Amino acid sequence: MSVLEQGQIQIHTENIFPIIKKAVYSGHEVFLRELVSNGTDAISKRRMAAMAGDCSEGTDGLISIKIDREAKTLTISDNGIGMNADEVKRYINQVAFSSAEEFLEKYKSEDDAIIGHFGLGFYSSFMVASQVELVSLSARPNAEAVRWSCDGSPNFSLEAAERSEPGTDVILHLQEEELEYIEPARIRTLINTYCDFMPVEVQLEGETVNKREAPWRKSPRELSDEDYIELYRYLYPFQGDPLLWVHLNTDYPYNLQGILYFPKSTGRADWEKGEIKLYCNQVFVSDSIKEVVPKYLLPLRGVIDSPDIPLNVSRSALQTDRRVRSIGGFVAKKVGDRLKQLHRDEPKRYAEIWESLAPFIKIGAMEDEKFADQVAELVLFGTTAAAGVGETPDPVAAEDGKRFTTLAGYRSRLSAHNDKRILYCTDEAGQAGALALWQGQGAEVLLADTFIDTQFIPWLEYRHEELKFQRVDAELDDSLQDKDSGVTDAEGKDSSESLRDLFKASLDNDKVTIQVQALKGDNAPAALILLPEQMRRINDMGALMEQRLPGLPDHHVLLINRRHRLVEGMQKLAAGSVIAGGGASSPSQQLAEQLSRHVYEMAKLSVGGLEPNELAGFQQRSCDLMGELMNRGL
Repeated sequence: MSVLEQGQIQIHTENIFPIIKKAVYSGHEVFLRELVSNGTDAISKRRMAAMAGDCSEGTDGLISIKIDREAKTLTISDNGIGMNADEVKRYINQVAFSSAEEFLEKYKSEDDAIIGHFGLGFYSSFMVASQVELVSLSARPNAEAVRWSCDGSPNFSLEAAERSEPGTDVILHLQEEELEYIEPARIRTLINTYCDFMPVEVQLEGETVNKREAPWRKSPRELSDEDYIELYRYLYPFQGDPLLWVHLNTDYPYNLQGILYFPKSTGRADWEKGEIKLYCNQVFVSDSIKEVVPKYLLPLRGVIDSPDIPLNVSRSALQTDRRVRSIGGFVAKKVGDRLKQLHRDEPKRYAEIWESLAPFIKIGAMEDEKFADQVAELVLFGTTAAAGVGETPDPVAAEDGKRFTTLAGYRSRLSAHNDKRILYCTDEAGQAGALALWQGQGAEVLLADTFIDTQFIPWLEYRHEELKFQRVDAELDDSLQDKDSGVTDAEGKDSSESLRDLFKASLDNDKVTIQVQALKGDNAPAALILLPEQMRRINDMGALMEQRLPGLPDHHVLLINRRHRLVEGMQKLAAGSVIAGGGASSPSQQLAEQLSRHVYEMAKLSVGGLEPNELAGFQQRSCDLMGELMNRGL
């Protein structure tokens, strides 16, 4: 063959290859994405040029990948527009020059944008190859094939070649340490990862590997529910089916398509990196898009595809700017619109999946004022109220029997004289005693989440200054108490004072405030631990920051129900006791003190206030107490 030219590649640094290998790309495997993308570009260019009458039309676009184990080469071929010698020198040797920009300017009426800059993407091949050859034949009239070759230094050769059809072959002579890329399984995996949804057929050793069709590029009218679910199953195998999805499609002020899915709650949500896949013209770019969507939407799944999201030269890292923030706002608005539609049209379905939606909505509302305005009427709480009736029932009953209401619905059922206090419970088992008291008097109680609502409820109070949220075990009002007068003992003390003295003496703990009341209801417990709302919130917030479960604060209230049979029996024991010689307590007084400690520890146990190392002592004391009671025949 006759050598047309020899020379040095025109670059803007002494040697671009160390930069390509060490700085520009985060992983070597992306070379295949870049070369297949370049082939797709070339096919798009040929189609556009043919429509303008500048070159032959050719057959359907095809990218072919061939492996030669003996020669240790990997060849990526396309039947695109190809290049002549001048174009090779311009687009390959002058790395900083973008052929994509020239074609976009000439054929700017075409809707499909060129994927990227040919030159730099082409040079990613030197991450894995010791020598790269390029054989190309232009589709323009009277073109001659050329061969370009480079060994990774700034030196190249350009000579005449043989190629029967327009297009380009990129032949990679792989480095010894990069021979994994002559394994068909490895190449197939990379095609499935990066090139699966490219609009051009990609073949490996004659077999079509990629899916080609990108559902998110279609109109929602063209897709059935099964189409959406099938894409989700393909992208996230063995993860079950999604709860719902949001189809994104806009071409102004930026071009963006995508499908986002709400997954079923698995407890493995990634709030830092995310699981949404970012594409650029159907080419996979990254699965970390924390710069694009708001943080509260990161655990969503699916695809966002946009050529207008600014990427760095490697197409694998995002550059944040005003447009990216605008895209994030657009995505959040579309998600909010979809949630509003579901809440309006399918309230029962919305209630059934609420517990999986709640983290997105509550965290989003707290972090994003615009999103908060969108979802203000969409926040649900579990409720103790019976299911509603009518065309828009509130509360709404889900299939599992749980009932849900909005804050507005709850307030509509409050009495006029008490419509500012919102009762809630975060642990139906731990707060069972207080919950039963309120329910016994006909009060409706909201069922809140232990962790998120630790922050969300104060946020709601800030947003609704007229409201006061009160947990059921914070305090008890007059509606839960009997106002009967207590019996006076021999010293002139009423029953409440006597009981308070008994518990104070037996507990000997100044951090525990002892209150005695007569509680309404036959099922009212003997004692309750009450936690003043603000004190408990401070404790819960500290636990959240330390990533632990909230425990029982040292300072708390022990409420004794003097109407309970056990407490009445303790009072009789104490009243009937006599002082033994030397000032010691009588057996009856000692038993009353034992019972008072037991009542306190039972109250602590019900709210998780007994530490694991305290349980053994509690069990032993309980057995001793029962033994003593049996001996007395009580």
